Amino acid sequence: MDLGLRDKNAIITGATKGIGREILELLIAEGCNVGTCSRSIEDVEATLEKCSTRKAQVYGDVCDIRDKEEYEAWIEKMVETMDGVDIFIPNVSAGGGMDSEKNWWKNFEADVLGTVRGCEAVIPHMKESGGGAITMLGTTASLETFAGPQAYNAMKASLYTYAKQLGQFHGRDEIRVNIVSPGPIEFPGGSWDMIKDTIPKFYEATLRDHPTGRLGKPQEVAKAIVFLSSPAASWCNGSNLVVDGGFTKAVHF
Repeated sequence: MDLGLRDKNAIITGATKGIGREILELLIAEGCNVGTCSRSIEDVEATLEKCSTRKAQVYGDVCDIRDKEEYEAWIEKMVETMDGVDIFIPNVSAGGGMDSEKNWWKNFEADVLGTVRGCEAVIPHMKESGGGAITMLGTTASLETFAGPQAYNAMKASLYTYAKQLGQFHGRDEIRVNIVSPGPIEFPGGSWDMIKDTIPKFYEATLRDHPTGRLGKPQEVAKAIVFLSSPAASWCNGSNLVVDGGFTKAVHF
């Protein structure tokens, strides 16, 4: 299937590792130019050096998405550099944690405001160019109770309403807004890699509870995100795509 991504321009926050990096590499393979960021200049430089190809280009810069002015300036720079934006994927997350009130602020700033501010910055450019696609990242931990009460689960839950409303409101502008909900995903340096070492009983219990007996891989989520972000998914708007290998127990009507 041709996803129709050749010569498109995508902006992804935090695509130097994990799921974001897999999304970036898949987009590049499809001929899509990508702009990304990280708080680490070393990560940005390594990504630019390794991922740019003859087929597509990767652009990037240092940016802390929690800094509103810096974040908006970075987006404008990526739009100008690539001469437009067709796809926006707010990928940065503060992750989980139950230790204190600071988790609520971190998840609100990164997961919620990082998504909202990014959308507000790219939508005018998408409207001007005739449309685009925004794909947010949720989590199955927002769809049903999982682990314990966490800011991550609750803050991510707010994005489902936001994505649906945004897709309804901007459908007339040919801007599609969808959300992907991954289950537990494991990769070196990721949260489940840490849980395996620090809370081994919880990790093993999660494995036993999964119908496949394993956790997901970043590329399995990235493929779904790239599809929803592509013209091949032109009739998907306001959708929530669960990518969890059957881990959740709820029936998603």
